[in-house]
Amino acid sequence: MDVISLLPQFGSFFYTVVTFVVALSVIVAVHEYGHYIVGRWSGIHAEVFSIGFGPVLWSRVDKRGTRWQIALLPFGGYVRFLGDADAASGKDSAAMEAAQADPAHLRSTMHGAPLWARSATVVAGPVFNFVLSALVFAGIFLSSGTARDPLTVGELDATPWPSGTLQAGDELLAMGGVDVPSLDDAEGWRTFRDSVPLQDLLSYRVGRDGTEMEIEGPYPWPSLVQSIAPRSAAVSAGLQPGDAIVGIDGHQIFAFDQLKDAVEGGEGMPMELTVMRDGREMSLTLTPRPTDEPQADGGFATQWRIGIGGGMVITPAKESIGIVKALTGGVTQVWTVIETSLSGLKHMIIGNISTCNLSGPIGIAETSGTMASQGLISFITFIAVLSTAVGMLNLFPIPALDGGHLMFYAYEAVTGRPPNDKIMRLLMTLGIAAILSLMLFSLSNDIFC
Repeated sequence: MDVISLLPQFGSFFYTVVTFVVALSVIVAVHEYGHYIVGRWSGIHAEVFSIGFGPVLWSRVDKRGTRWQIALLPFGGYVRFLGDADAASGKDSAAMEAAQADPAHLRSTMHGAPLWARSATVVAGPVFNFVLSALVFAGIFLSSGTARDPLTVGELDATPWPSGTLQAGDELLAMGGVDVPSLDDAEGWRTFRDSVPLQDLLSYRVGRDGTEMEIEGPYPWPSLVQSIAPRSAAVSAGLQPGDAIVGIDGHQIFAFDQLKDAVEGGEGMPMELTVMRDGREMSLTLTPRPTDEPQADGGFATQWRIGIGGGMVITPAKESIGIVKALTGGVTQVWTVIETSLSGLKHMIIGNISTCNLSGPIGIAETSGTMASQGLISFITFIAVLSTAVGMLNLFPIPALDGGHLMFYAYEAVTGRPPNDKIMRLLMTLGIAAILSLMLFSLSNDIFC
């Protein structure tokens, strides 16, 4: 293989690394700034605010005496407060003993501050991650708006199937003789989708310019690739958003449900897809993969999947939503991510689903590259989801994580004294070992799963 043929692979690798570093740096910066700013408000002095580890590439000292720096290895960051021995906020015993003689100086250290100040400083990191996520989700809701009710055609996607005479601005009243329910009626929509005849061209009843009329229009849910899941069979096969899947193993299809039924019924056997892309027909071979999917009852079910998302053939006309509704939706989305993640961890621990669902740095980097390649909104959404996950994981009661420090502070609040320094050091060492073990395990998943 010559150097020229390696260039596309190198470009893809470089793109993946850059997007991963950008995503992680944003999340780490917000997390550490939460620690820094609440610590400052609480009277605790920060000596160093670092994005990255290792040799320092750039630094400056501000008027408060805090050194802001960017280090060579951009895979994390830390705030080192006065009295800390290291980035994990271990106690510098010598410095703390020297500070005992000056109450004001002792108060400005992390370990000499009141319990409330230390607790607030520690919990601020994860809280800032959750706030970032909620604001991002809310911003997406504000910018995208909500579909107009009754459902109205905003744009009609181009497909290789018949489109009839449906046009932008049409209010959809019935499809294939089945009345279109209100957008607020979730159960009605499930029944509606099951009731619409499986035909590539349907009769539509629409409202157009104040008049109801009968026209012909396309099947509402075509086998059109609208999104692609990271690290999926679709990525490996080379499918792209906008591809129209018109055949499976020589059989013509037009509906997403036909594709779904073929994938689930094939039990993991390779499939030959006929795909239309930019007016050209091509063949792609892919093999569905077992995927553990969350269910409405909180459990998981394993299904054969190829990793594509579909949708309606129309882009609905939108109307704006208020900021309160957007913020409420943002907070709800953060909670949904937390709830789903905790449910997944629980089911992995008890053995209901595969531990291969736990991704490491390679998997997260691949995901960041895939999401970035699907557009800015997808990449920003990925950052919001990852920020929520980082905030949640940091609250786990493992020494060296924020949750571990909060656990020690809870002990201090109950007993009236901090844990013994030797025991603390031992627990911190065990915590770091546990974190490194988890990282190695997730890395092995990236390589071998």
